[in-house]
Amino acid sequence: MQIDKELLQKAVDTWGRDSQLLMLLEEMSELQKEILKYMNRGKDNLNEIIDETADVEIMLTQLKYIFNIEDAVALHVPKKLQKIEKRLEG
Repeated sequence: MQIDKELLQKAVDTWGRDSQLLMLLEEMSELQKEILKYMNRGKDNLNEIIDETADVEIMLTQLKYIFNIEDAVALHVPKKLQKIEKRLEG
């Protein structure tokens, strides 16, 4: 997924870093709510889950940009996947 860094910077410049970090938390909460609706109520809300997942992905990309941690996160992902693999094996 490629998101325009200029657009991310414009969002931070316009709404501020703290506001964008709070927005990330809000979007994660909205995704959580939709997953809970699916799990607890058996609601057919796949479109809402897709929509909120897209919002969270955008905001997570912005989080990495705000803290300049894109490369560090990319280095951690394979390690985390290896941990999952080991747990699955035994």
